[in-house]
Amino acid sequence: MQSTLLEKNLQLDFDWLQLRHKLKDSFVLEKLPDLNAVLLFIGIQELGKWKSNRFKKEEKQDLMHIAVCTLMTLDGYYRWDGLDTDGWPHYAQVRAFDIKGEGAQDQYLRMKSIEYFNDQWSKT
Repeated sequence: MQSTLLEKNLQLDFDWLQLRHKLKDSFVLEKLPDLNAVLLFIGIQELGKWKSNRFKKEEKQDLMHIAVCTLMTLDGYYRWDGLDTDGWPHYAQVRAFDIKGEGAQDQYLRMKSIEYFNDQWSKT
């Protein structure tokens, strides 16, 4: 059992690093994006709008929230509720998030980010 968990963690680490490299190359970034940057990319993708000027701090937080809700929708924690008058997506919580601890939550978001981008890239 211990080796299986270790193998899963190693695979997640490998897949996460691979995703970060793909995003770095796709967006021509100087350094590998961290989890917050990956969430920002997902939020922008889900919003469907790119601003020629920079997003404000509050907008970035909203975009990361959209990303987290999108990722948690994959496991039924949230459901898509529609767009507001400005065209921003809204979600409703369906059930409580049962993964506790910052490390475990980050690992969950990394895993779901990998699934999200693999799904997005398979559609192109």
